[in-house]
Amino acid sequence: MTIRTETGAQAEIIATGCFVPEREVPNAELAERFEPKFPEFVTKMEAATGIRTRWYAPDDWATSDLALRASQEALARAGMNPSELDLILLGTDTPDYITPATSVVLQEKLGAKNAGTFDIGCACASFPTGLLTAAGIVRTQPGIRNVLVVGAYMMQRLADPNDPMIFFYGDGAGAAILRRSDTPGVLQGAFLADGSYAKHWGIFSGGTAEPATETSVREGRTQVRMPIKYPPDVNDIGWPRLMRTLAERNEFEMDDVDLAIFTQVRRNTILTVGQELGIPEEKLHMVMHKWGYTGSACIGMALHDAVSSGRAQPGQLVTLVGSGVGYNQAAVAVQLTDNLRRNGS
Repeated sequence: MTIRTETGAQAEIIATGCFVPEREVPNAELAERFEPKFPEFVTKMEAATGIRTRWYAPDDWATSDLALRASQEALARAGMNPSELDLILLGTDTPDYITPATSVVLQEKLGAKNAGTFDIGCACASFPTGLLTAAGIVRTQPGIRNVLVVGAYMMQRLADPNDPMIFFYGDGAGAAILRRSDTPGVLQGAFLADGSYAKHWGIFSGGTAEPATETSVREGRTQVRMPIKYPPDVNDIGWPRLMRTLAERNEFEMDDVDLAIFTQVRRNTILTVGQELGIPEEKLHMVMHKWGYTGSACIGMALHDAVSSGRAQPGQLVTLVGSGVGYNQAAVAVQLTDNLRRNGS
């Protein structure tokens, strides 16, 4: 018996999509809420992060509704019908439910009747993880040609509205469609993790470690909390390490990077890392100033913003580096190709 294989297959990004909901919550609104009790909190956070505003979804929406809109835009730009999708990967740490997977809810809402699905749950590292996972599947599984990767986020819905850390959270979704190709697109990636930080930031009641109870709800453990602060250098050290690994594995120099996108949480951290790597500010694409911190969605949203604005062009080398609580970190290098649809044409 001869096993049929396909050699030389690659995966390229052919379209991106993004969705930002309509309700804006600017820093001035949060300052009115928090600064009487926490003087200058919002002012100081804006200076450190670059976040000026954020956007909230309607109260009757779930994370899958955000993912749906971004997915529809990506499909429209690709000129594809949902039935052409073979697989959907959805990255989020704000799922619709503990189970079933949010990706299967999205599949039904999207009408992608021929697609399999699964969720990726490594928070802000989910989008680069999703791209690497999708690319690996496309390269090795001849029956899977078109894959939708989505990152979506609605953490403000799972936060205490009286917790000033809600400053960070904005709702949104970013998406990309990968297709099998002869042209290299999604290149090699890298991962880091350190589970010793698992208790630093999370939602600690509602799973099997502590099922939700009346007491845990009353005491706020079913809402997102940061009981232990992360060391400030977690990303300062981790991101350069990942970038250097990408450069080594893909045989490029930092000067070859046309655009670098990092988790959109702190502008000052991104600038520090850029300086460490010798990447100038004009190559560090940032969107947190206009959308807030959108967690699992932020890298996909920033990639789409760069593509749709013309800042990211076919032929360019783009790096995507994400950090998620736990912590998980993931990075991928992407060579944009001529098949990338930038305006739905």
